[in-house]
Formats: sequence, structure tokens, C-alpha cells
Amino acid sequence: MVIELKKLKIFILSLLLIPINVLAYSDYIIPGGETLGIEINSDGIMVIGFYQINGKYNKGDPNIKSGDYITNVNGIEVNTVDELTDVIEDNISSGYVDVTYLRNGIKKTSELELIKDGDIYKTGLYVKDTITGIGTLSYIDPETKVFGALGHEIVESNTNSIVEIKSGIIFRNFIIGIDKSASGVPGSKNAKFYYETVYGNILKNTNVGIYGIYDANLPDKELYEVAEPSEVKVGNATIYTVLDGEEINEYAIKITSIDETADVKNISFVITDEELLAKTGGVVQGMSGSPIIQNGKIIGAVTHVVIDNPTTGYGIFITTMLEEGEK
Repeated sequence: MVIELKKLKIFILSLLLIPINVLAYSDYIIPGGETLGIEINSDGIMVIGFYQINGKYNKGDPNIKSGDYITNVNGIEVNTVDELTDVIEDNISSGYVDVTYLRNGIKKTSELELIKDGDIYKTGLYVKDTITGIGTLSYIDPETKVFGALGHEIVESNTNSIVEIKSGIIFRNFIIGIDKSASGVPGSKNAKFYYETVYGNILKNTNVGIYGIYDANLPDKELYEVAEPSEVKVGNATIYTVLDGEEINEYAIKITSIDETADVKNISFVITDEELLAKTGGVVQGMSGSPIIQNGKIIGAVTHVVIDNPTTGYGIFITTMLEEGEK
């Protein structure tokens, strides 16, 4: 019995000595608020739909589906729509191409017939390789230069599926107008894009935001302390966002409830700022990622609007974003 007990003690000590990975985000971070241009290139060519040729849909055998990602045609890797077109045009004489594609990360194959319509051969597939839009920067970690934005994933609008990215950039964006939100109709920021002024590279697209490395000079801003979820309280707070040009302003909101168990919708709020309501009617598209500040600390970021009442919305805890950014 004595010998067995000693063995047990040694085993327990060995468990305690195993190193634990700690996410090393900074306690003080640079708040965002800037509206960003966002461009991502998909990991493969996205199939977003089908069109009829001579009264029939052409989906391959077995069927290709919306949301699939084409990666190879006749054994040749394709990354852009132009590359896909070139390979198909080189194989028109055979009348068929072998297509390799990913569905939910699983590799599949299909034989796709090239159908002649008049003098043109067609595939029957609607495809795209790039998605461009706008969103709001949430934070930059001044030590690692990791940035987070949006607070939710980028989805392809036709398939409503999260985009698997190969690469992407964030770049300068200038707001030229606002389409106001109304009940049942979410508004949006309208912007002019400056693709030549790149701020950073996007490395991943997740359900809690997009993340990457901020390569430009860091903004000259006051650092804000990171609040833990337990510090977030029902009551007054503010958000930082851009409604005109590139000027970041602070607007009042009231936090109405907190859910520490939710993945994304941790903070429920209502906009109370009269200026913001007059300009936007509430939360609008492009505002996602706007940092939320309470009691001098950064607590989260705006993520969603309540469609039937756009003066209300949801936010994600900033710690959730920081943890994801450091993975």
C-alpha cells in the first residue's frame, strides 16, 4: 500500500507540471471605429448558383451544389474564375471536364458536361472567387499588431454559407452616405473604396469576426483597458463608428441585458443617441465591429441589428474576439 501511494503522488505531480497554453493578448488595446474596405479571396472558386441551358440545369454527375468550392479541373489547380474559364476552354473539344471540389471540407469529384448553346459552350454554374464589402475595425493589439473586425463571420449572400478564405486585405474606406434603417429593412453605409491604401492582411474568417495582421502604422490613439465579461453592466455605454467620411465619433447606447453563455450575442443594447438615430435610423450594415466602451474600458463590439426594431442590436464580448485573434 505504501508503494502504491508513492506512485500515485508522483503521477499527480507529473500532471501538474504539464505546461498550459495561455492566450497572450494585451491588457490595453487600440480601439477601432474606422470603417474598413474588406476584400477576401476564397479558398477555391465558390459555386453560388445555377442557370438553365436549353431549359435544363447542369449540375454535374454526381451533383455539384451551391456552397461547394471548385479546386481542380481535369487535374489542374484553379484559384480564380479566369483560371477556371481558361481550363474549360482548353477542354471544349472533349465535351466534359472532371471537377474536384470541396463540400464542408470534404474532397469530392464530378463529371461536368459542357453544353453548347448556339455557338457558345456553357457550364450552367454561377461562380465567384472574391467578396468585397465594408465593416468596422474593432481593435488592434499594439504588442502583436493582431486586429479584429466585424464580430461575426463573412458569408456569401447567395448561399448564406461562411466563406473559406485563402487570403484577404483590409483597406481605406470613405463613407459618402447612409441608407437609413427602418422596421424590417436594415440600412447600410455607402462608401468609396481606396484599394491602393492597404492597412493589413486577413488571415481568418470565423463566426466571431475576421482577424489578421495590421501592417500599416498604428493609429495614434489612447489605449483602452480590456474589460472582463463580469465587468459589463446593464446601463449606459457608447460606441465608436464612422457616419461621414473617415471621422470616428462616439455615440450613446444603453445596455439592456447581458448573456455570458452566448457565443456572439452577449450584449443587448438600444441606441439612445439622437444624432445617431437621426442619421441612421438605428444600427446599419457596415456598423458591425464598432467598439463598445463602458466605464472607460472596451467591453465589446457591435455585431447584429434586430431587423424589426433597428434601434436595438447585439454585441460580442471583446475578450471573445481577443482570444480568437490570438489562436
